[in-house]
Amino acid sequence: MTERATARGAERHSLDGTTADVLICGASFAGLAVARELARCGASVLLIDRYELGDRATSACATPTPWLHALGLSAAIRQEIPNMRFTTPHGSVRYRLPWSWSAFDYRRLCQLLYAQSDARFHTAKVHGCVTPEDLVAGDVISVVTDRGVLRAPLVVDAMGWRRVLGQRGFQPPEAPLSRGLEVHPDGHGEDLEVWIERSLVRQGYGWRVPADGEARVGVASYAPADHVRRPTVELSERLGLDPVRYQGNWFPHRLRPAIENSIFFVGDSAGHCFPLSGEGIRTAFYFGIACGRELAAVLEQQRSRTEALKRYAAFSAEHARAYSIAAGLQRAIPVLPPRLLTAGLRLLRHPRLIDRSFGWYLDQAHPSFATPGSELPST
Repeated sequence: MTERATARGAERHSLDGTTADVLICGASFAGLAVARELARCGASVLLIDRYELGDRATSACATPTPWLHALGLSAAIRQEIPNMRFTTPHGSVRYRLPWSWSAFDYRRLCQLLYAQSDARFHTAKVHGCVTPEDLVAGDVISVVTDRGVLRAPLVVDAMGWRRVLGQRGFQPPEAPLSRGLEVHPDGHGEDLEVWIERSLVRQGYGWRVPADGEARVGVASYAPADHVRRPTVELSERLGLDPVRYQGNWFPHRLRPAIENSIFFVGDSAGHCFPLSGEGIRTAFYFGIACGRELAAVLEQQRSRTEALKRYAAFSAEHARAYSIAAGLQRAIPVLPPRLLTAGLRLLRHPRLIDRSFGWYLDQAHPSFATPGSELPST
């Protein structure tokens, strides 16, 4: 029987020596997507996270609605948002998108994803990076946690920007990371709103995501040395909202190698967060599915671990051009003259241009990939 209870207090016993066919470190969007893809393959899958399942949201929790439908997560939706509004010091432009965003409940979404898996879940904190000699012994990989050493032949790091199981971690503010902070006052709205104002944040943007009675208001800075608390409070107060219930995080804006020392990296640990928008949820789903399919092929003895690592790394790297385009826009937009930026936003609102530009954006991690049978290309 699948073990789904999480040990607490005195029941938080040692896990030292625990083995599994697949060990997934990190139980948010990416890790859960991997676990979901491994359901019904008959493997022993162990999912661990420092926190209880669904306990620590670190984003605005909004993603393209088609992805939530494709993954069977519609019950987590709090509000569907068909429009976006962009505001600069010289005006505001509202777009009707060819697809909608949806704000969702983080805990509910995690529970729904987990219910689609056959994984066991435990809370455990993974300790730092270890040397390759300690990490891999033959075909079995050992991971050190605060509850003991866990072992599996297939290991996934889905723990976020720190890339804990990699040999070279990130340390802000020197690393290629953006930083974001958000508050969650009561409030209402119809549009996903974005502010591009240098007086608010030198390089970055502010946002408000309506979520059925809650306003998720925040600021992101592409320059990791720039603090975001002051502009977050300023934007919230400008909107007549109380800056309460803070949450924030760093997020990457550059792809990183998707494999290292026989470990699969997915989500923010592989830099899968999309530059410019800072959107990392659907890309975590997307690359998590790709990783899960490669793991399943190994478990079903269709290919070796080495072959799966190579294929997954190639799949991630194939997206480098799109990430490079978005990163170029991320560098360019903050230095554009504000009036020129405003004119460009107004030009873009033509329906044909909206469909093409936002269609391209969705295509970079399209929800059709969630459909069984959509496979990674051969390499």
